[in-house]
Amino acid sequence: MKNLFINNSLNLITKYNHKYNEEDIEKLKYGLEGIYLTITKTIIIIILALIIGILKETLIILVLFNILRYFAFGFHAEKSLQCLIMSSLLFVFLPLLIFYLHPTIITKMIIPTICTIIILIFAPADTIKRPLPNKKKRLIRKIVSTLISLTYASIVLVTPEQTSDLFLCALIIQAIQVNPITYMIFKQPFNNYKTYIKD
Repeated sequence: MKNLFINNSLNLITKYNHKYNEEDIEKLKYGLEGIYLTITKTIIIIILALIIGILKETLIILVLFNILRYFAFGFHAEKSLQCLIMSSLLFVFLPLLIFYLHPTIITKMIIPTICTIIILIFAPADTIKRPLPNKKKRLIRKIVSTLISLTYASIVLVTPEQTSDLFLCALIIQAIQVNPITYMIFKQPFNNYKTYIKD
């Protein structure tokens, strides 16, 4: 199904523009694969969240996470099934666990602090298909993602439980995504920009 979507989309795009070279085609494939995975993954996550009864919360966490991920980047599963399982665990079952546990104020001080430190150290975390060789852009993304993390961490401390839990989930998910341990578990290289000499 994925290959059918990518191939049909590529045929449609290249039908009206024959100027794409091999590198352009690879970039298009990567982008189309991302679109396909995002759409299918989101639909399944929404269905799961709807069944469990946390649809609104899951949608808010998705928005909060994607704001942070835009700057911090992070792990990207190579296989669709890995992506689906990981996303379901992080966006549906992790929030469910946090809502059930009702973290204490001390926990809400410790966990966001740890997450922010992880993001400060490891973000932006690139992938082998999307490296970040530009030093200036990496620095900007690191600064912005750290500032957003600090903002989220502050919100966790000063807002009511239902709201703070949503920001807490987004922080935890992003900290997992940029952590080199996650890359190691899935046998993916970390700091891919180091293979380039464009700094």
